[in-house]
Parts: sequence; structure tokens; C-alpha cells
Amino acid sequence: MLEISPKSNLLEQKSYKYSLQDVPEPNLYREVYNYEEVPKVPFNHRRVPLGMPADIWITDTTFRDGMQSQAPYSPTQVTDIYKMLSRLGGPKGIIRTTEFFVYSENDRKALNACRELGLEFPEITTWIRATDSDFKLVRDLGIKETGILVSCSDYHIFKKLGMTRGQALEHYLKIISKALEMGICPRCHFEDITRADFYGFVVPFVNEIQRLSQESGIPIKIRACDTMGYGEPYSEVALPRSVPGIIYGLQHYSDVPSEMLEWHGHNDFYKAVANASCAWLYGASAVNCSMLGIGERTGNVPLEAMVFEYASLRGTLDGMDPTVITEIADYFTREIGYEIPPMTPFVGENFNVTRAGIHADGMIKDEEIYNIFDTAKLLGRPAGVTVSSTSGLAGIAYWINAHYHLTGDEALSKKDPLVAHIKEWVDAQYAAGRQTVISSKELERLIIKYKNRED
Repeated sequence: MLEISPKSNLLEQKSYKYSLQDVPEPNLYREVYNYEEVPKVPFNHRRVPLGMPADIWITDTTFRDGMQSQAPYSPTQVTDIYKMLSRLGGPKGIIRTTEFFVYSENDRKALNACRELGLEFPEITTWIRATDSDFKLVRDLGIKETGILVSCSDYHIFKKLGMTRGQALEHYLKIISKALEMGICPRCHFEDITRADFYGFVVPFVNEIQRLSQESGIPIKIRACDTMGYGEPYSEVALPRSVPGIIYGLQHYSDVPSEMLEWHGHNDFYKAVANASCAWLYGASAVNCSMLGIGERTGNVPLEAMVFEYASLRGTLDGMDPTVITEIADYFTREIGYEIPPMTPFVGENFNVTRAGIHADGMIKDEEIYNIFDTAKLLGRPAGVTVSSTSGLAGIAYWINAHYHLTGDEALSKKDPLVAHIKEWVDAQYAAGRQTVISSKELERLIIKYKNRED
């Protein structure tokens, strides 16, 4: 049957309806996922068309996936971070939701404390096990939406659950029906979707979920979870690793609207950000993230990265306040004791700090030469330099001017006698075998000593 697609506005063949392909043995895609080799990326050269939704947004899992690899945050810490997330997301609520655990008394205390703030965004959701007691817990808390884990690869169905595909399908549908009976909006987390038989299990399963949603009148969100970070952003990559193919297939063969479609990725192969951006570009309205990318193993999609990715794709921050990113990073360091790797983009200690004298010389001439954007304005993080054996006169001059906020006529040039004096001392340090950078306190003491001598 030919019909005009509302997504492409072109005639498309939509006569084929995918049905469950129950199999006696699991399909582990061994030609792709040979456990003793690096996973392979097969291409089928089928180009998937871009389909950016009218609206895109960010969802947060800092208090769920982000806490699975951390010591539990205190209710006060959760509340503080939640307030900062709200400010970061701005009045339009670009950070749309955040999800909580609800198992412990501390979990529930933190959730209720955040809810009592009365903030519109991020909306509070939960994540639970698919059990009657957990459903009751969510219902009693008065939560509108909750995440439910529905593993979809044969790795999980056969090896973890000990079921066939048909048994897993029946099991999950009963769980989802139970949530609907209780008036809870389920958000189905399709775990390990990048190793799943997409048309043999995922699409038929989602079609059944869509049927339940229509019958109940309750919307059901689909979260595509790249649990192991196997996803690939290139449109010509074959399933099951194709992010464009997954998003396209859920929209075209299961009729999942963009606003009900969400991507959740992990960073095992350094592709979390690229895959999340890809999901937006190909039709998912939501990408799921955590602050600083904290999460299982190598972590989740860093929320701060997607703030800037949003601005890049949309041409505007839409009211988001990126300076809050620096506040959150400082809070994690100071209050939680989380050590941010110094080279981490946007939040690391050295992300906009140069050591090379030639770079510092360029920044003296024009900061724009070696700074990615106005980091002082957008992040509250002025560009900086560290003083070491490679800093040169320019690097030392730049450090003094930045550290003491000297501008215009007050700024020192690399020809200033103070700069030459410090350079001579620095050179002597490294000639004597020093390996570490010069600290701010050392430079401050040296400058005070020089000034006192001059006076």
C-alpha cells in the first residue's frame, strides 16, 4: 500500500507490518559482536533521511543512572543540584524532566523536597522495577510517569531472563498493562537496543505497546537505550548498531511520534554525544543525559555537552543559562568530592587553559585566536594559562593580567621587567630538574617579593 508519509511528505510503501519472530536460539550477532574481538561496524549503505523534530529537549538521569556509580547523594545535595538544573534549563524547560530512584527513605525524602520547591521544570519522574510493590509505591507518591526496564536483546531475553522472545513479550505487556490499570504513564526503557533484533522483536513489541496506549488513552514513551555504547551515528550503518536506523524504524514502522521518543546512550566507545545528537537529527525529541556524564562504567551523555549541542543545532540557547554548568561542576567538586578530569570539555580545570607560550602570545593579541568561545561570558570561566617551562614571556604576562584582572593601560606586556624577572626564576626552576607547573601561590609570593624590592 502506498500512502503519503506525514514525516517525509512523500509516497512510501507501508504495507509490511513486522511481526514477532520467535526463535529457538538467541541471535547474538556473532559476526558483529565476537566477544574476543573489537565489535565490528557493518554498513548496508541504506541512507536514512534526516527528520529533526519541531521541538527537542533534554531529560536528566543524574539522580538515577548518575547515582548508580556514585555514593548516594544526600537529600540536600539532590535538592541543590535540582535547583541548579532548573536554572540551567531556563524558563522554557529545555531540561524537561529528571528521574529519581524511590526505594530508600533518602530517595523519597529528596524527591519530595524537590517537589515542594514548586518548580515547573525539570518535571519529576521515577524509575522502578516492574513489580506490583514498586507500582504501588509510585502511585502512592503521586508520580505521573515512571520508567520501566524492558530488556530487548537476546543477550538479555535468553541469557538474563531465561525466556524466549514470545515469553518476554507476554511478560512485559502484562507489566505495562498493570501500570496502565493504576493510571501510571509508563516510560519503557528498551535496554540493549543496539544488540537487539530490531524488526524481529523490537518493532512488533513497540506495536503492541502502541495498541495498549491507544486502548487505555494513556501515552507511553519509548526510550531507546544504547546500554553498552555500541550505537553508531552514521546513516549508512546496518542495524542493530545504527542510531538513525533505530529512530527511523520506530517512527515509520511503529508510528512513535517524536515527542514520545527518547535516546539514552553510554560512552563506552566515545560516541555518546555524537549518538545523542544523531537521535535528535533523525527524529527523537528527547535525549537523556546526566551532569558531567556520570553513570554506569564510562558514563552517560554529559548534559552540559548537549546544552551546547542544542545551541549549535538551534542557533540559540533558548533561555538556558550555561554559567550554571560551572556552578554545578564546582558543587560536585566541593560538596560531593567528585574529581573532574582536568581535560574535560566545559568543566575541567584545564579545558580553556593553555601552557604553550606561542598560544599565550596569540591570546594576548586576541583571546579569540585560542579560546573556543567567550568562556567568561557563557560559562563564567575566563581563559587562562599555566606557567611552566613552555610558557615563555607571553604566557607569564598573560597569567599576571588574568590573575590580577589587569586590562587596558594597566595590562603588562611580555617586555615588562617583572615578566622578565619571573621568566628568569621559572627557567632556573626547570633547569634544576623541576617537573611540575608553577603554582599560583608561588607566583603571587614572587610578585610580592619583587614589588617590595622595587618599593
